Amino acid sequence: MNSKLNEKALAISLGALWSLAILSLSIIAMMSENYLHNVVEFFSSIYLGYSLSFTGILIGMVWAFIDAAIGGWFLAWLYNKLAK
Repeated sequence: MNSKLNEKALAISLGALWSLAILSLSIIAMMSENYLHNVVEFFSSIYLGYSLSFTGILIGMVWAFIDAAIGGWFLAWLYNKLAK
């Protein structure tokens, strides 16, 4: 049985999922006084331009998509190499 992972599909899937996770985290943090604000500070140190504003959240979502897409592609590529 030769099961390979599709690198492009995993990259897009993980990118979209992580981008939506950043959006959810941001919405919850904006609705609260101090809940998740330390997590937002952490991600703002990783994703340049990310903040709790409309444009900041969009910038963070783009960074998150790129970050997770690269990681997903690499994960699928590595799995395919090791599963031979």
